[in-house]
Amino acid sequence: MTKLLMSSAGSSTAANYIEDVFSTYLYTGNGSTQTITNGINLSTNGGLVWIKSRSAVNNNFLTDTMRGGSQNLRSDTTGAQQNDGTLTFNANGFSAPSSNGFGNSGVTFASWTFRKQAKFFDVVTYTGNGTQNRAISHALGSAPGFIVVKQTNTAANWYCKAPGLGTSQALLLNTTDAVATYTNVWGTTIEDATNFYVGNVTTNASGGTYVAYLFAHNAGGFGLTGTDNVISCGSFTTDGSGNATVNLGYEPQWLLVKDLANNQYFQLVDNMRALTATAAQAAELYAGATQAETVNGGFAINATGFTVSQYISTSYIYIAIRRGPMKVPTSGTSVYEAYSRPVGETINVVNTAFPADTFWAKNTTSSSYNWFDYDRLRGNTQYLATNTTGAEITGSGNYFVKFNYDQLKLHVGEVSDYNTFTTGSIFYWMRRAPGFFDEVCWTTTGAAQTLNHNLGVVPELMIRKVRNGTWEGWMVYAAAIGNTKILYLDQTAAQDTNNGWDNKTPTSTQFFVNNTLSGYNMVTYLFATVAGVSKVGSYTGNGTTQTINCGFTGGARFVLIKRTDSTGDWYVWDTARGIVTANDPHLSLNTTAADVTTDDSIDPDSSGFIVNQLAATNINVSAATYIFLAIA
Repeated sequence: MTKLLMSSAGSSTAANYIEDVFSTYLYTGNGSTQTITNGINLSTNGGLVWIKSRSAVNNNFLTDTMRGGSQNLRSDTTGAQQNDGTLTFNANGFSAPSSNGFGNSGVTFASWTFRKQAKFFDVVTYTGNGTQNRAISHALGSAPGFIVVKQTNTAANWYCKAPGLGTSQALLLNTTDAVATYTNVWGTTIEDATNFYVGNVTTNASGGTYVAYLFAHNAGGFGLTGTDNVISCGSFTTDGSGNATVNLGYEPQWLLVKDLANNQYFQLVDNMRALTATAAQAAELYAGATQAETVNGGFAINATGFTVSQYISTSYIYIAIRRGPMKVPTSGTSVYEAYSRPVGETINVVNTAFPADTFWAKNTTSSSYNWFDYDRLRGNTQYLATNTTGAEITGSGNYFVKFNYDQLKLHVGEVSDYNTFTTGSIFYWMRRAPGFFDEVCWTTTGAAQTLNHNLGVVPELMIRKVRNGTWEGWMVYAAAIGNTKILYLDQTAAQDTNNGWDNKTPTSTQFFVNNTLSGYNMVTYLFATVAGVSKVGSYTGNGTTQTINCGFTGGARFVLIKRTDSTGDWYVWDTARGIVTANDPHLSLNTTAADVTTDDSIDPDSSGFIVNQLAATNINVSAATYIFLAIA
């Protein structure tokens, strides 16, 4: 159902969301035309597709709907537009040709799609007339924060008007040049919500044809209220150690950064290519260079912005785009999937219906292996085990996961603890989405802290773990037991009194922690109830059988249950292994134990699930109290 918002005049308009206007999509060329389905309607709305090979030396190709799919520009050259291969713009993405630079076999590519949308992005074409201070109209609906102009019919630089630059200054997208003064590159009038202004030489030569890409800055226009920002164009200055913190008010997914004083290219990083909470992991591409992807690090993201570490001490400009999705999910299949791999089957790549943000896996037929917990925000190679207090491990080879747009690559080898030829495994993956699930990485200070999150509602279940230490284990907050009590995911223990959550109830934007040790890197997972999608709740056992109504219509596909007043495992069931009227396989997040298949502790119900009291699990003991997480 399309959500509507009310304008000041009282009329209703459709709400806008970042996932409908921007996408980073990774793919591997196969030597033929490939259809990239990223959910962006280019054929109706228009926009820009920017493609760069990651594993090979090749150009940056920019193709937009205003000039047509056969007219490609290359941001790393001054060359005029030419046909390097025809891109087709579709209602839910684009089709990339097989030609060199777009789809050659075995080469990995990054694509960035920008849809035309007020308060976000616009594409404008015009023919120069040689006049100074010429007004060029646009449909951005707000003053542009960043402008790129390129002459298309002949060789010319890519002129960029960036935050803080004067009307005679520009950066060049295609070079490493520092900011410089150019004769009549821009007009003398400052751009506004309907026009930008060009000079009479480089950006408005008589008879020349031009394209301009315009990016909004903190213009609102998105979300249910129509006030959320999704793109910011700004500047920052690093300190004497080359560090800086940039507050955007949201977590970014894509950054374009350029220094003003030194000879460096415009740098491109995104969260599909390891822009994470750890600065050393980001993979960079360069708008002005043909070189393949390189890992230089230096950028890290957080719930409200990004940080720069150990860079050159100077001033920089940037464009930042907000992480999605912004829409509250309406179905469990859009945020949760499970796959049960039987003995004898090998799976290296799993196709998913959404970009996965976290991945949990367990070998189901052996009791010798831990749980594996990977997520996009901590990085492709970092994993934790829910059944131990152990610190985060950097995996390699057989312990390696890659999060792409619609694929989850489990590892680069042939065998691993959770993907062997001779044993079975269960894979769970989830997407961060408003109201359902969020993740925050943070560092302890040795005292109480207030931390921001983007769940959008009050968290009902929070799970935190120290990443570079073992001193705390997996501490759990549950709304049902209150803010002065805790559970531990790696233990069977009953609830205990502890001020680890600072004895404060979280809000829709913040949660609270208290630690006696400082300098530890942490991760917190936050869950809440979304009608028809997920349910965080509690119940009291009746000693026999009872139905747990989650408000679902097709039953729960995932169930996590923990007894709180006494000892008990963190039991998990799922429909991938079977939630049926007979025996149901279950695992425990706090142990390495293999699947237990000999009891019928739960049964299916369209509203949620049914719990049965059996000594094997004790999940419905009379008068006992329990918490649960269920996903439809």
